[in-house]
Amino acid sequence: MNKKKTIVDSEMLRHSASHILAAAVLEMFPDAKLGIGPAIEEGFYYDFLLPRTLIPEDLLLIEKKMKHLIKQNLKFEKYEEPIEEAETFLQKTKQDFKTELVAELKQEGEQKVSFYKMGNFVDLCRGPHLDSTNKIKAVKLTRVSGSYWRGDSERPQLQRIYGVAFASAEELKEWEERMQEAARRDHRELGKKLDLFSFHPEAPGAAFWHPRGKFIYDQLVNFMKAENEKRDYVEISTPIILSSELWKQSGHYENFQENMYFTKFEEREFAVKPMNCPGGCQLFAERIPSYRELPLRVAEFGIVHRLELSGVLHGLLRVREFRQDDAHIYCAPEQLEDEIVKIIEYTTDVYKTFGFGNYELFIATKPEKKAIGDDAVWQKATAALENAMRKLKLEWGVKEGEGAFYGPKIEFNVRDAIGRNWQLGTCQIDFNLPERFDLNYIAEDGEKHRPVMIHRAIIGSFERFLAVLLEHTAGELPNFLQPEVARVIPVAAEFLETSEKFTAELREKGMRVGIDKSNDSLSKKVRNGELMKIPYLLVVGEKEVKSKKVTVRERGKKEQETVTIEDFVKNFQ
Repeated sequence: MNKKKTIVDSEMLRHSASHILAAAVLEMFPDAKLGIGPAIEEGFYYDFLLPRTLIPEDLLLIEKKMKHLIKQNLKFEKYEEPIEEAETFLQKTKQDFKTELVAELKQEGEQKVSFYKMGNFVDLCRGPHLDSTNKIKAVKLTRVSGSYWRGDSERPQLQRIYGVAFASAEELKEWEERMQEAARRDHRELGKKLDLFSFHPEAPGAAFWHPRGKFIYDQLVNFMKAENEKRDYVEISTPIILSSELWKQSGHYENFQENMYFTKFEEREFAVKPMNCPGGCQLFAERIPSYRELPLRVAEFGIVHRLELSGVLHGLLRVREFRQDDAHIYCAPEQLEDEIVKIIEYTTDVYKTFGFGNYELFIATKPEKKAIGDDAVWQKATAALENAMRKLKLEWGVKEGEGAFYGPKIEFNVRDAIGRNWQLGTCQIDFNLPERFDLNYIAEDGEKHRPVMIHRAIIGSFERFLAVLLEHTAGELPNFLQPEVARVIPVAAEFLETSEKFTAELREKGMRVGIDKSNDSLSKKVRNGELMKIPYLLVVGEKEVKSKKVTVRERGKKEQETVTIEDFVKNFQ
């Protein structure tokens, strides 16, 4: 008789694991202050204020304590308390961060709050949780990072412990295999192996591009410029450093200041631009266009700088200096939805070109705290995004409170070859900056009217996109991005002269070809070419010299083929 398989809600399981983690940490550090412990896509985390910095060995001890708690089959029991009693309890147990959360709920008018009890451990939580701990069959703590309470650098710095939890040991094994594959695809390691880029302490968070990497980077930029031209975009360039008065006018000074670099000169304050949009508004305001010129699609491949904390920098994925394929569309209100539709179609076409056929769309709504403009304007902008999605018969999720400070946005999240989710492009609707910069166009009635501004990026950050693409392809980039499409390999020194002639002939035909002139053995030369992910290796030996042909070894194929240079070029094209 087959046993019925129990289905366990994975998010509930991960959230329950975070409580077990907190209980284990309190066993080890009784005076620990608890932050928050949510489930996240790839696992869970919990934030703690601890008496000392954790070391790797601590994770093993905490994980052991977690497994012990799980084996005890402890029940998760929910109960509610009047908010005043909850506040008193948390003050008594000296859980300052939880006390702060309850005080905010009290201010918002809440009468009761819920707790979850698990053995001797009690935590303020809305839930839900599993019935008992033994539903978790596998758990592993993965790493520790720094975090600030409530994400505010002025608040206490906490230690964030990450982990994963599963309903079976098999799922943990599958996860570990995925992580091994992810490590093999790590863009930082591929960047070294393929000689693309490097990072140096003299410029933290900014990449140094090597010749091969610079070629790939430029090819990505040129690709997007060509795609823009097909769709009637014009291109501009605005200064990198602009007066703080401009950033005050745009709202960035008030709402984005902590992420900006500032400098002073001749008693004036300036900022290095974190975004291109205010400079674009300045240019639009130079003249008042006619409605016949709208929509006006303006691209800027601008370099921007954002002040990211050292602890969150991560290769090309999280940097302080990056370039965006930024564009701002200025349109009449009645053109808005059609423009959003075109942006969605443009974005998904580009992603499919690079092999990202699996993607999800989200609408990010008005932030609770940092936002400009009234609710009516935000609702109007959000409705335009929703209507455009409906026109395309698309499904989308909602990210509450995660919009830009000036408007709601669509986020494009792609899935890579091993199932990871990456947020790349955005399409943001903005009724506020046109108002702040007094932007106008002459409508059909001869009067001035406000345009709507759409901020859009498809690649997003070129740095981030290249990191994702490297990991998605494991370094085997599309041929049009390859700095070296083919490499000619002479079997021995006596075949070098013919190899050089073949190389010159291929270059004359427009191919990016290298030649290995080293004294290495043939097997090592081939291996070096394979490690550099070169699509085609062209071997030249005695047989090839006599026949005036090359033996082609194509990446990923065992079969070899001996062809003329002309046939190789023809087949490649």
